Amino acid sequence: MNLPEAFEDSMKRLLGDEEYRDYLECFDEPRHYGLRVNTAKISVEDFMKISPWPLERVPWISNGFYYDGEKYQPAKHPYYFAGLYYLQEPSAMTPADRLPVRPGDRVLDVCAAPGGKATELGAKLEGRGVLAANDLSSSRAKGLLKNLELFGIGNVMILSEEPGKLIPYFREYFDKILIDAPCSGEGMFRKDRKMIRAWEEHGPEYFSKIQRSIITQAAQMLKPGGMLLYSTCTFSAKENEQTIEYLLREYPEFDVCEIDGYEGFRPGMPEVTESKDPRLKKTVRIFPHHMKGEGHFLALLKKGAGSGDLPVPEEPKSRGSQKKIPDELREFLSGIRRPFDPSCLDFRGEKVYYMPEGLPPLNGIRFLRTGLLLGELKKKRFEPSQALAMNLKKDEYLYTIDFPVSDERVVKYLKGDTLDVEDLTSPKEKGWYLVCVDGYPLGFGKLTNQMLKNKYLPGWRWQSS
Repeated sequence: MNLPEAFEDSMKRLLGDEEYRDYLECFDEPRHYGLRVNTAKISVEDFMKISPWPLERVPWISNGFYYDGEKYQPAKHPYYFAGLYYLQEPSAMTPADRLPVRPGDRVLDVCAAPGGKATELGAKLEGRGVLAANDLSSSRAKGLLKNLELFGIGNVMILSEEPGKLIPYFREYFDKILIDAPCSGEGMFRKDRKMIRAWEEHGPEYFSKIQRSIITQAAQMLKPGGMLLYSTCTFSAKENEQTIEYLLREYPEFDVCEIDGYEGFRPGMPEVTESKDPRLKKTVRIFPHHMKGEGHFLALLKKGAGSGDLPVPEEPKSRGSQKKIPDELREFLSGIRRPFDPSCLDFRGEKVYYMPEGLPPLNGIRFLRTGLLLGELKKKRFEPSQALAMNLKKDEYLYTIDFPVSDERVVKYLKGDTLDVEDLTSPKEKGWYLVCVDGYPLGFGKLTNQMLKNKYLPGWRWQSS
């Protein structure tokens, strides 16, 4: 393993010669593959009962598992298309797990693509409050939107902006903020050797400037009493403890909080900073030679409130502004066993959205999605969206077709084929059906004469290998 000399020198200073040898030895060990269960759709216990592969628990993540990535391909299974799990490196599960999000919170994921952390934050909200997921890259934000829709998260804003531009819209708006900052990626060298070349092009000095800008911008969008979790996948003190030291100096109302521990976690290192602030010991370092995960750093911070903690989020109140619902939409919604507040409906051209409560005006910033896309109004008919299908539970919709995972029609549906479903439906029934696998929605289809016209989103379809 040819590591850059400057990196080797910095790691020897950080770890000492003996521990640095332990670190080098872990490069000969196999990488760890992780799977995180989507608790918005299925409990961990229920997923373990139906898992197609052997799983081993990630001991510090309640819904995290290891699997054999050399032997199995969970991304090529119908349960993946049902949004039952996300494939994620085990250490990378830690930031969203350790940010204490509660249902009803307003949450911001500043650098959210491709969605590994945003999907977990959204699941924790349990459909209440709002998740703002931002990524500066528009193309990456599109992938982020897909992953959040696949997970069934509807109370979202998908933004694509430089974080500083968000401040006037969201000043002291959020209860919780996660910053998984762009970094030099030293913690990923073992997993992905291409990261070494990227490090040589842009190292810690380059990224630390970006990180300081992002964390101070995010600080202005956090409510007093709110909590911010900063993380990187690098070892550099400049990008880790020194970034937190910078925030504490610029915004002294912040304090460092304890993070729920695990025996493999190592405390942060105040000695690598100018101030030697002992509070930095409460931050967490993850080293691959101490636990089964790649390198990471986490710091949990709280913004001074003056009057104590934030109150428990209240149930959202109706907006009070009633909208006329077109008959074709009303007819479709009558088949859903879930109340829809008409005041939260938003009509934009043909498209119909169901909006989270309490959003500020967003004129002037780039966003890909606000709210749950319910579908489109087309010439006196309503066509439901893929996002709505993934947001529903099977028992929330009156008309369903539920295939066992062993049925070959599951993969045919995911490939976009028309299906013969005479054995699963009543001859009298026609119209929109929610297609499920083992009780978990995949998408919609339209039934005519016992043939199901496939409405699975073309861009999501199963690609033959």
